[in-house]
Amino acid sequence: MQIARTLDDLRHVLGAYCKPAFVPTMGNLHEGHIALIRKAKPLGDVTVASIFVNRLQFLPHEDFDSYPRTWDSDCAKLQAAGCDVLFAPTENELYPEPQTFKVHPPGALADILEGHFRPGFFVGVSTVVMKLFACVQPRVAVFGKKDYQQLMVIRRMVRQFALPIEIVAGETERAADGLALSSRNGYLSASERHEAVQLSLALKRMAAHAKPGTTDLAAIEAEAMNTLLSRGWKPDYMTVRRRTDLQAPQAGDPLVVLGAAKLGNTRLIDNLEF
Repeated sequence: MQIARTLDDLRHVLGAYCKPAFVPTMGNLHEGHIALIRKAKPLGDVTVASIFVNRLQFLPHEDFDSYPRTWDSDCAKLQAAGCDVLFAPTENELYPEPQTFKVHPPGALADILEGHFRPGFFVGVSTVVMKLFACVQPRVAVFGKKDYQQLMVIRRMVRQFALPIEIVAGETERAADGLALSSRNGYLSASERHEAVQLSLALKRMAAHAKPGTTDLAAIEAEAMNTLLSRGWKPDYMTVRRRTDLQAPQAGDPLVVLGAAKLGNTRLIDNLEF
């Protein structure tokens, strides 16, 4: 695996290829990330990952400085998965001057759910992904479904800017008990880790109750919120939405349930299509 620290190095390494398949990450890699690398591998003529902890998508009170940096482990995992090139720029390399040009996704998609509770988050995500796309110039990019709203924002951005990139979705990887794999799971204590599966279980119950034709979705959502509250969680949302745009569903819409809740000091998200 070749490691490029600068944009010049990256372009030199990728100059011999015409169809990079790209997986952007913030490092602290787990099996969910590695599954995306494996999915990307047959989709291009070179497999590229990036590791960059993007300050723009963290709110002032969030964990940018303490976000785990696990460089040696990350490199070993990427190499074992068959990643060909790792782009790992410094902050000064990717943002050599203040990033005053930013990508602002539409509020109807980006200011709800995650965007409501983390204002500006999707501006930071969209801006860094657009910049990484400009650096890597992939023909395929793979994003995980665990960050469901992020996947939708990136797909919409690529379509509206007519970028020549196919966005491929990777299924959510889960632990044996059903907990969605996440870099932030490492923040959980042993007792919290045991409890954490309740988020995915609550989403499963919501999906089971929100059958086609169900009209009282608000009651289903309230029950899920109250269940988590009674177990000591601090839920931000537990909701049923249509998959196409994350708005309130109409009859016949393919649906997704999405949830975000804090357990102790750790905020977890998950979703389930049905």
